[in-house]
Amino acid sequence: MSNEVSATDYRDSDQYQAFDVAVADHVAEVTLIGPNKGNAMGPDFWSELVPLFNGIDSDPDVRSVVVTGSGKHFSFGLDLPAMSGDFGPVLGPDAKAGPRTDFHNMIKRMQTGINAVADCRKPVVAAISGWCIGGGVDLITAADIRVASADAKFSVREVRVAIVADMGSLARLPRIIGDGHMRELALTGKDIDAARAEKIGLVNDVYDDQDAVLAAARQIAAEIAANPPLVVQGVMDVLDHSRSAAVDDSLRYVAAWNAAFLPSNDLTEAITSVFEKRPPQFKGE
Repeated sequence: MSNEVSATDYRDSDQYQAFDVAVADHVAEVTLIGPNKGNAMGPDFWSELVPLFNGIDSDPDVRSVVVTGSGKHFSFGLDLPAMSGDFGPVLGPDAKAGPRTDFHNMIKRMQTGINAVADCRKPVVAAISGWCIGGGVDLITAADIRVASADAKFSVREVRVAIVADMGSLARLPRIIGDGHMRELALTGKDIDAARAEKIGLVNDVYDDQDAVLAAARQIAAEIAANPPLVVQGVMDVLDHSRSAAVDDSLRYVAAWNAAFLPSNDLTEAITSVFEKRPPQFKGE
């Protein structure tokens, strides 16, 4: 991971490559800005997310948070080309204990980013437009409230690129949409639209367009910010109490599973097909 960000002044957007940050009227607004197409999540995203949300969590002036994406899309998810260097060593023919341990540690570090959002004591409202894929779904499942525009599309797509989703979707989605819907999304990697997402409870409401959904998210965040902050944090603590142990256990298990079993010819094929811009040909190897 690169470009570690100082947490001394998290409001200074100049120190981020993957985010813009603004705070007004007790609401922090976090906007994904890339730097690559579709706000894809590369090394900058993963290194900056923890200090950013740790700063928000410790800021007494902030009482709620809005997370959204710049441009037409929320996020295309994990930036495979940008992250391929981190996958490389464990995909080699001699990937034994050392590279696998490093890979396991990398997964754990990346998980701390999404966990920082989930563990933030300030309620997080996600405003989703356009594509929300893979890691984007991990991020919104760590939010407390999700709203979408009519053009939003969602996909737990990791299975289609030979990866077991390991940033939290498999742990958090069952409590949001139920086990059956979660298994359908995770096992097929299918895309669903905003109407289906609302029907299964992935999002609370659907709005006409990007401007409308962002306005709605800001309104929800403002309503939260108007309530007694210590009571809001108390509600968060009670709601999160029973969830935390199960999520933590799931994250530990999937990190260990992926370090042991994720390296495969199919994963190499998935990464290669992205670079070659062609459909992958998986062989179960």
